[in-house]
Amino acid sequence: MSESKSIAKLTTNRYGKSRIRLMRVTRHDDHNDVDEWTVQVLLSGDFETVHTLGDNSKILPTDTVKNTVYSVARSSSAGSMEDYAKQLVDFLLLRNAQVQSVEVVIASTLWKRLTVDGKPHPTAFMRGSDERQTATVSRAQGGAFAITSGLEQMTIMKTAQSGFVGYIKDSLTTLPETTDRLFATALKAEWPYTVKAIAEGIDFNKVRMHLREKMISTFANHNSLSVQQTLYAMAEAALAHTDIIDEVSMLMPNKHNLLVDLGRFGQTNPNHIFVPTDEPHGTIEATVRRA
Repeated sequence: MSESKSIAKLTTNRYGKSRIRLMRVTRHDDHNDVDEWTVQVLLSGDFETVHTLGDNSKILPTDTVKNTVYSVARSSSAGSMEDYAKQLVDFLLLRNAQVQSVEVVIASTLWKRLTVDGKPHPTAFMRGSDERQTATVSRAQGGAFAITSGLEQMTIMKTAQSGFVGYIKDSLTTLPETTDRLFATALKAEWPYTVKAIAEGIDFNKVRMHLREKMISTFANHNSLSVQQTLYAMAEAALAHTDIIDEVSMLMPNKHNLLVDLGRFGQTNPNHIFVPTDEPHGTIEATVRRA
């Protein structure tokens, strides 16, 4: 009797640990610094037999992955998420020959130093906005690092220099044209670094700060005819600032502020009273590459 042949074949697969919470305190003589990170680690490699045969001999437990995140953080002196992630990736690759590649994704929560008596307090902090800084670092055995930095949930708004006119109007269009509207969004932006820049070394914190400032200032000063136009201008400003990135991917949901009809109360409303709402919201995203 011939052996039965499987009708299935494993293709891509990976596994790991997600939402590993880490608070790191870096202690100096006269002040402390804090980093709050949420870490995800994903391993790809020779894991076919665990799927097809239930053979766990090549599997590093995800609980061990979690412990590795903490252990590497303890020994690391890295000043950025990206540099820490590089160390974590190499630690896992060195110890696990069956792992072909590792990807580490980190999101950082903002903490701001408290101001007490007009001066920054050395050891007391206040949690900032919902904005998070992000980093994705990956590497295959014997390969080069691929690194993408970014930010997300950066909520910004402008109350002038924003309009929306000249769009398609059909039988279902009810949106009135406006040359004076509120423009609010929760920005997500990501930029991969060039291979050359990664090899030469990058001050990731400095680059993120500068690109963030360029995008914010462009948003604030841009005479916006649409969300799309402002998105493009912000990405273009980021590319113009540095040659160590060649593209920027951006997501800018249009967080609507709806003008309240006060006419039924005998009152005018010259763009003064609004209802903020984010459901439903417009979704605008694009990747802008260097020409």
